[in-house]
Amino acid sequence: MLKDGEKGVIRQKGKENATYAIAPHIPCGIVTPDQLRTLAGVAEKYDVQALKITSAARIALVGITEEQVDDVWKDLGMDPGHAVGLCVRSVKVCPGTTFCRLGKQDSIEMGMKLDEMYHGMVLPSKMKMAVSGCKIQCAENCIKDISLYGTANGWTLLIGGNGSANPRLADVLMEDLSKNDALEMVAAVVDYYRKNSKRERMGRMVERIGLDAIKADLKIH
Repeated sequence: MLKDGEKGVIRQKGKENATYAIAPHIPCGIVTPDQLRTLAGVAEKYDVQALKITSAARIALVGITEEQVDDVWKDLGMDPGHAVGLCVRSVKVCPGTTFCRLGKQDSIEMGMKLDEMYHGMVLPSKMKMAVSGCKIQCAENCIKDISLYGTANGWTLLIGGNGSANPRLADVLMEDLSKNDALEMVAAVVDYYRKNSKRERMGRMVERIGLDAIKADLKIH
């Protein structure tokens, strides 16, 4: 029996004759027509039980047997990514200025950059990120470990959101950041978390250390 994460699988219900789901990495949920055709073709070929769009904007193939896993990945030709494990799992984005009339900043460009830099990075606990183009926060910034949302004056950086069984709303760390400053501050926060977390999520670390203390450590005035 495969373990979660082994060969990119997520084990489904049942101890006997267990089946698995796989969710190829689709950076920021931007998928091409060819990828959609490939996913549909593989799903039909292996008679998967369901195709499920996940909360992380992946497309999961559900109901795959252990014997099928290697062949399914070979036929997909897609990156398994990191759907489980103690790492940066996903970067969720809204359409931003690319498509949305309400967007104030380019969330897709920023999200793709964060995905390139951080997806799969090993950390003390799992981490989820989000980027929204405006303060409506369609990417659910308020429940992500690290997130950015756009305003007319730049980017607002939030930390410590958590949508788990013990939910926590994110705190505003900095406002009115340029693109480069936002990327530098995200890097600083990730590094701070790596060094100071006691294997807890970002929000629990913020509660333990205190937001003001974190700001002081990061020299935010």
